[in-house]
Amino acid sequence: MPLLVNGARVDLARPTGDMIRAHPQLEEKAKLLRSQPAQIVEPKGLLYVQQREFAVTTPKDGSVSILGSDDATTCHIVVLRHTGSGATCLTHCDGSDTEAEVSLIMSSVKSFSSSTGCGRLEVHLVGGFNDDRQLSQKLTNQLLRAFDLQPEDVHLVTFCVTELNDREEQDIHFPIIYGIAVNVKTAEIFPATFPEKGPDEDLRSAHVLTGAPLTMSYDAKTEQLRIGPYFWGPFPHVDFWLEQDDAQILQNLSTSPLAEPPHFVSHIRSTLTFLKEHPFPSRSLFPDRKPRIYKKNEEGLWEQVCSDKI
Repeated sequence: MPLLVNGARVDLARPTGDMIRAHPQLEEKAKLLRSQPAQIVEPKGLLYVQQREFAVTTPKDGSVSILGSDDATTCHIVVLRHTGSGATCLTHCDGSDTEAEVSLIMSSVKSFSSSTGCGRLEVHLVGGFNDDRQLSQKLTNQLLRAFDLQPEDVHLVTFCVTELNDREEQDIHFPIIYGIAVNVKTAEIFPATFPEKGPDEDLRSAHVLTGAPLTMSYDAKTEQLRIGPYFWGPFPHVDFWLEQDDAQILQNLSTSPLAEPPHFVSHIRSTLTFLKEHPFPSRSLFPDRKPRIYKKNEEGLWEQVCSDKI
């Protein structure tokens, strides 16, 4: 079944600019979202989703009330929600395997919504900008096509991507919104930044840098975050990259060097250092082949629990 806006099928044969003109309410909603200042989301009740991760939960979740992700330049953040069950999925897509990723998040939301008779699937797309290599536009098109190929109707509600998320400063283009959060209880979506991106931020980032596929780490039924087990070999030329200055790392390891947030290089250095320290995670991090398991404590913060006690 098709991708719909206000009950009308989206014509993907036409440029996205035509689609925006045909559905002015999408542009109005994007304008409203862009006008909101980014809220700082504290770690209590938060499940932070890194690049190439997705998480799904429902309003019944007693541990997680907010899903969020940021640091998206050419990447897009996708929120898929079933209005009947309230099941909500957030993912941070980079274009690595968009069609498979959309199928995965559709399945995850439907698995929580199968017994719900009413409601519909709604999708919200945020991120990207008018980058020189047109990677954002390519990813926007991939996501629209992938949702249009799904067997169920999917209603496009928020479309704040690429040209609708672009600002220009001294002939350089930047995203307006780098990150968003969704309140699982209220369905509110808002621009956001996150002081805490853990747990295991370096481990999860290393998993992405070594070419991981889209990964789900949260089990909403047990309200547990399960990291790994992840396996990789020694990262190629890791010493070479760690010796490079900030400009070289920015130029070579970013899809959009001029638009990255200020902490991009320090984040990459930290991840590369982690990869150097753990060339064989099967030995140093996951010798028992078991995931690292976290649950929210009484303060609403992640706390590691021993897998033997589960």
